Amino acid sequence: MRKVFGSVRARAALGATLVVAVALVAAGIAVLQVLRTDLGDQARLKAQVDAREVASKIAAGADYGSLKLDESVPVQVVDEDGRVRAVSEDLEAVKGTGSASVRPVAAGVTDDDDTDDDDRGAGKVSSGEEYSDGSARVDGETADYVWAAVEATDTSGEDVTVYAGAPLATERGAVTTVRNAMLLGLPLLLVVVAAVTWLVTRRALRPVEGIRREMAAITASTDLARRVPEPGSHDEVARLARTTNETLTALEASVARQRAFVADASHELRSPVASLRTQLEVGAAHPELLDLDGAVADVVRLQRLAADLLLLARLDAGERPTGETPVALDALVREELAQRVADRVPVRDEAAPVAVPGSRGQLAQVLGNLVDNAQRHARGGVRVTVREEGRWAVLEVADDGAGVPEAERERIFERFVRLDDARSRDDGGAGLGLAIARDVAVRHGGTLTVRTAPEGGALFELRLPTGP
Repeated sequence: MRKVFGSVRARAALGATLVVAVALVAAGIAVLQVLRTDLGDQARLKAQVDAREVASKIAAGADYGSLKLDESVPVQVVDEDGRVRAVSEDLEAVKGTGSASVRPVAAGVTDDDDTDDDDRGAGKVSSGEEYSDGSARVDGETADYVWAAVEATDTSGEDVTVYAGAPLATERGAVTTVRNAMLLGLPLLLVVVAAVTWLVTRRALRPVEGIRREMAAITASTDLARRVPEPGSHDEVARLARTTNETLTALEASVARQRAFVADASHELRSPVASLRTQLEVGAAHPELLDLDGAVADVVRLQRLAADLLLLARLDAGERPTGETPVALDALVREELAQRVADRVPVRDEAAPVAVPGSRGQLAQVLGNLVDNAQRHARGGVRVTVREEGRWAVLEVADDGAGVPEAERERIFERFVRLDDARSRDDGGAGLGLAIARDVAVRHGGTLTVRTAPEGGALFELRLPTGP
């Protein structure tokens, strides 16, 4: 059963068929009920009209024996004592009226019978009527009838009840015909609904199948430059295709960035490793030529590069600061600057008290990277400022160097980017400091930008939210 209804098309067809079936059954029951009620009302109306016609004749003074009753309408007139005073011709049996007899009896003669016709009062017909279901046999044929009972008073003051019947065969035949037509047409209609739903759903999901096949091909070929087909419609499937292509674009860019990162990291690691190996081999062969300071410098550079690469890997993996303990930026600036004893130019701090949630270690590395960058380019000094602007804490590092060209102000935050190609690797670093600083700023919910400092050099502005 799961395999049969495992596809969206099958489930959609089944669901639509069930909904239509329930709706049609409910509608069919309602139609049959309305039809039965309407035809029943028509039968009762006909019986009422026939009964009132006879009652009007009796009230007008017509004699019971001389009543002209329509042979096609079963009529029975019963007095207060249950005696049958008149019946229609060919009425052989009756049920559901005031008497089961179909033989009229003559009324007893009273003193009133000898009165002159001029002394008789006017008869009347009751304004109400009652209905009952029963049957009658007319000319040898038995059928079900609805009886209308109308009370009347003849000119002698005697009260009688006139029963007139209307056949129910028409009503029941019409209801049966409609019900049979529904029972025959319902399965065919449900088959049509299921087939149409299946075809429409199949056509609607055809682009989805194309997207799935293309995604499977991309997965098998690992060619992230391919894209899934986008239908020309403006529905959910088209939006799915566009979102899928956007995801593939982001994934391709991420993979390309990772490959470039690995290539650049390999290149950056190769130089200090080769230099250190050369120095160690020379030292092993000629101990008196061993450059111990250079070997230590290469080891320190490798250590810093490895630490930067590990931090970038953690940031790329989505690591975010917990922010459980607020970090006082003013205290962090003073502590970090106090530990810098070998700076080329002096660093002046203007730090106002402000705290932010985040990782103290990562923020300290951001500050160190920004100050190191300023030290490499400054001519006479570096300034570090901390202040609070609304809900933001602002940390600025400015220098009086040559500054950053406006066209390069975004490129310098890319990994392994160094604007001064003539600068040696030892002086210029690996080009990871600013990239790490921006990534950490983004992970803390902030921003890192660069513009021209009042001193004429570069001003790096780190903005961090003061609340979570």
